[in-house]
Amino acid sequence: MNERRALPRHKTFIRGRIYFNNRLSSTDCIVRELAENGSRLEVSETVTLPDTFDLYLPTKDEYFRAKVEWRRGNNIGISWPREQVAGQTGEQADPQALADRLAKLEREVASLRKRLDSLQES
Repeated sequence: MNERRALPRHKTFIRGRIYFNNRLSSTDCIVRELAENGSRLEVSETVTLPDTFDLYLPTKDEYFRAKVEWRRGNNIGISWPREQVAGQTGEQADPQALADRLAKLEREVASLRKRLDSLQES
């Protein structure tokens, strides 16, 4: 079998969440293959997804803007915009995603400070 991909993909089994419809709708997925420029997702066949959506990977605590390249059954091939592949952030990043991540990190820092204070008091 000929490999048509320019970059290799790595087999994975990572839980993800797809957000669409201005983040009013979401569905779970499994990332089955991962590459620098895209991925293959496994989703429920009953879900209708738009051609672009946000993919959240909780294990990495990262959001990606994804574009559907192909669909077969419950599998979807997606690609990332070039800005994400290059690792650029800032204006290209979703402001809501950044705000959510910042809030989560602030809660985590507060929790760690509280634990540190209680350990120092002991």
